Amino acid sequence: MMNSADKNNEYSLLRQQFPVFIYEKYDIDIDDAGLKARFHFNLSGKFRFCPEIFIPQKEFLTFEINRSDLGILVFHIGMIELISYWKSACSPEVVIEAGPLDHAQIKWWKKLYFKGLGEFFYTNGISARIDDFMKITANHKLSSTKIEFGQFDGFLVPIGGGKDSVVSLETLIQNKRKVRPFILNPRNASIDTAKNAGFKEEDIITVYRTIDPTLIELNKQGFLNGHTPFSALLAFVSLLAARLSCMNNIALSNESSSNEVTVIGTQVNHQYSKSFEFENDFRNYVSKYISNDFNYFSFLRPLSELQIANIFSKFPDHFYSFKSCNVGSKSDSWCCNCPKCLFSWIILSPFMSQENLIEIFGENLFANNGLLEIFEELIGIGDTKPFECVGTIEEVNIALIMAIKKIRKPLPFLLGHYKNLKQYKFYENSSDSFDFQQINDQHFVNSELLDQIRKP
Repeated sequence: MMNSADKNNEYSLLRQQFPVFIYEKYDIDIDDAGLKARFHFNLSGKFRFCPEIFIPQKEFLTFEINRSDLGILVFHIGMIELISYWKSACSPEVVIEAGPLDHAQIKWWKKLYFKGLGEFFYTNGISARIDDFMKITANHKLSSTKIEFGQFDGFLVPIGGGKDSVVSLETLIQNKRKVRPFILNPRNASIDTAKNAGFKEEDIITVYRTIDPTLIELNKQGFLNGHTPFSALLAFVSLLAARLSCMNNIALSNESSSNEVTVIGTQVNHQYSKSFEFENDFRNYVSKYISNDFNYFSFLRPLSELQIANIFSKFPDHFYSFKSCNVGSKSDSWCCNCPKCLFSWIILSPFMSQENLIEIFGENLFANNGLLEIFEELIGIGDTKPFECVGTIEEVNIALIMAIKKIRKPLPFLLGHYKNLKQYKFYENSSDSFDFQQINDQHFVNSELLDQIRKP
């Protein structure tokens, strides 16, 4: 495997070989099958990429909207889609020919790209600075046109298939809200989440995103690769989905825990585009440049992962269909060997029986000594947390203390190991004082919805 110094050298060489990345244009095609948007990217005239998104026609969707409005939404999806292709060579200049950007927008996009690629730069050992990692130029004059489509009563809820989107969906339904599930690249767990909540497939707005095969080929050839801010892509796609389904409210399921950095002492956060910082920036950008009629917010932002796990434990209909494992996503399974699986087991263990958890995961993860390294990263031993969407170090430790108090002796391997660590001594009494009614004050949830979160 190439070491960090080699990757940093490759970064410099690729920037010299491919000095310009161009977002040339986008196409929108609408027919009886649905809406297809295609984006055209050009890497220094040597490689071209044409990724697509496709939204199948559903009875509740309306494609008869102003083409200018569609163009605004699709252009912005292209702006976030391009980062997946730009990162292959990290061209120092990005030229936007597909649409207008003013100076403030360019600054906004540079911040998103830089912070959203924090993990990519870190894991590849790339020395990059926000001032000079890219220069963005736009060849269009700014248009002041924004989208106006009025006020509609309803909540578009993105469904990923994990416990968090279950909690958002079920809580809104229980409180008699009009809800429309939205799924980007459906998989069994996400479809089953919607079905278990009472929806049929024809009730769900689905979006299919395809990766240009040229990018996959470049990755095989050794071009740069790594994590990109997927949740930012989801945010911009959700605007289009909301407009087509006449929904003003886009209710995400990002919790307060996602604000914690992944690499201690830095700003590198695997979950940056799930953070409150991004949510705030995104809301401001949308209201200034796209539309005042969207209300993008995270319904679960006031809560921690520990609180969400407690609420999820009250929805048994979803126990055997939810999946949070990225490794097993294609096979709709828990791999039981990754940080996401172990974290999910830990955070649910105070609220669900070991027998239930074994039925869900297929084995007792607390008894798996092969997970020791991941376990120690999750509890805060070392400089980094796992590069996954996991909770804070504090709440992982509190969940373990709660599990130890609940589980009969002898303790399984990981819990027995934990009792001999300083973390156990430090957090031993924390579970008794943890307030499950506490609310993080960094959120955009209105008072009425906030009361509904507190009820479960």
